This record gives sequence, C-alpha cells and structure tokens, in this order.
Amino acid sequence: MLKRKGRGITILMVLLLLFTGCSIQTSKETQQDNTSEESSPANTGNNTDSVEKEKEVKAPTEELQKKDEGKPVRTLQLALRSLGYEVEVDGVYNAETTLAVTDLQLQFKNLEGTGVYDKKTIETLQRLLTTDKGNFKPNKILAMNKDVQKANGGATVLQNPYDQLALVNKQHALPADYIPKDLVTPNVRFPFTEDLPKKQMRQIAATALEKMFAAADKAELDLFAQSGYRSYERQDAIFASNVNEHGEEAANKFSARPGESEHQTGLTMDVTSPDINYRLTTEFGKTDEGEWIEKHAADYGFIIRYPKGKEDITKYQYEPWHLRFVGKKAAKEIMTNGITLEEYLKEK
Repeated sequence: MLKRKGRGITILMVLLLLFTGCSIQTSKETQQDNTSEESSPANTGNNTDSVEKEKEVKAPTEELQKKDEGKPVRTLQLALRSLGYEVEVDGVYNAETTLAVTDLQLQFKNLEGTGVYDKKTIETLQRLLTTDKGNFKPNKILAMNKDVQKANGGATVLQNPYDQLALVNKQHALPADYIPKDLVTPNVRFPFTEDLPKKQMRQIAATALEKMFAAADKAELDLFAQSGYRSYERQDAIFASNVNEHGEEAANKFSARPGESEHQTGLTMDVTSPDINYRLTTEFGKTDEGEWIEKHAADYGFIIRYPKGKEDITKYQYEPWHLRFVGKKAAKEIMTNGITLEEYLKEK
C-alpha cells in the first residue's frame, strides 16, 4: 500500500516538474516574442527613415539667395550636407550656406561665383546628386574659418569675398590678395580711351551695367562709366595720397582704406556725365542722368551705395555716382525702402 502511494506521489511530482518547466519555457518564448515584436518595428522604421531621407535629398528648383528662409532653403541645405558641406539645416540662407554655394560654383567654369542659387547652379547641383562628382570636393576653394582674421585697420576680413551681397565697409574688409576671377570690360562709354583696369567689373555686374546703359540711351541720357575695379594695392596708394593731402580722419570720410573699398569687389562702378565735366561729385545727383539712376538703378540690380542722410550708417559722405551691384531682388528692396546695404543685411 505504501509502495503504491509512494509511486503515486513520485508520478505527481514528475508531472508537476514537467508542467512547471513547460510554463517557464513558454513564458521565456513569449517574452522573447514580445521583445522581438517591440524592437522589430523600430529597426524597420529606422531603416525606412534612412532610405526616405536619402530619397528626399534633392536640389530645390526655386532660385534662392542670402536672407531667404523656408522649406526650399532647408532642402538645399540637406543637399549640400549630402555633398559633404557642414552646414546647419535650419531653413535660413545665411553666410554659411552662401559660402557653401559659392564654393560649389567656383569649381565649375559655367557658373558665376556669387553665392546666389540660380538656374545654372540648380542644374549643376542636380547632376552632382545623381551622377559621378568628378573632381568636385566640398570646401575645395572656400571654407568657413572659425578663427576671425583682422585687417590692418581692425576690420574683420571676409571669408567669402565672392558673395554678391558681401558687405564691405570700415568693419568688414576684403582679403588683401582677393582678385575677382571673372573681370571683364563692359561695353559702355568711358570718358577716356586707355585700357585701364578701372574699366573692369565682374561679368555679372558688367552685363547688368550694359543693360542699364542701353536703357539710359533710349531715354536720351548721356551716361558715362568712370571707375570700376580697383586692386588692393591701387587703393592703398590712393588712400595714402588722400591722407597726405587731407589727413587720415578727413580722408576716410570719402576714401576707403585698402581692403575696405567696394571697388575691389569688382561689383562697383562710378558713373558720371558731361554736364559735370565727367567728375565724381554730389552735383551728379541733380543731373538728368543722376535722377534717372536713382529711379531705375534697381531695375538692373544696382543700388546707390552711399545715399544721402545715411552717413551715420555707411560712415561715408553722400555719393550719388557710386553704384554697387547686389542683384535685382536685394536692389529693389533697398532702393524702395530707402535703406543701406548695412540695414538690409542687418549688420554694421
């Protein structure tokens, strides 16, 4: 009897152990299944997001430039990052984005290195994103340097002198060795026949100047170009001469220190007329040509860089003859609102 009971107890214990073991195993498998079910969608999602992000990298089709904001700018920044540029993706077309675009442009002969994301740049970026990049490298020509360099006069040296909206003044100077790569002589009138460097401008500005002169001719005006590109060395000599004659403080109200002259950008042209004997004087603003320039310069992408009443901002006297190319979009906003380039860029 006792043997039978012992056998029964033994059998029950064996069955209990088998049942408990199966339950534990099932619980572990269930936990593993649950863990797998929770982690799998996350991993799949990450892979999908990565693929989708790669698919999203494309060249925006809208023309863009410094100060623009929004989704198209963000799309451009994502595309630039995919090429290796370390730009922040914040949807703001700032100096960093402008420099990256300029560096890209300077690596292709058919592009104008202005920092403006124009039609030709759109086409080039599309090719870079979809085909072999060839000899292209990010920051091959220009790179954002965290170390601020100062010119002799104390002004901050620009890291992107090619920028169409480069602010050049007593606080921001061009590099001493900067010479625009695309200088040409515009087909317009000059009051002299010598083939001098001061006849030159950068290609984009020269083309715009030719169109403006053609329009002035149709208006039966007698407009002349007087002085365009000026090298760092030439500006140094001019400023030194003015200092000797007027003293440095007085000279710096109408003459720029070397590096601080817009003429070195290749985007500036001084204009005049026979009525004032081809001089560069404030009287030009009262001539028919001067009045027409004030009304129509922006139509061709030019601004009067040193307007009347803004001397406290520009730090230079009124110069109705001094035209600076900034592109139509910026020019119209600046001239319509009667502001300076400093105010437009919200910089000093």
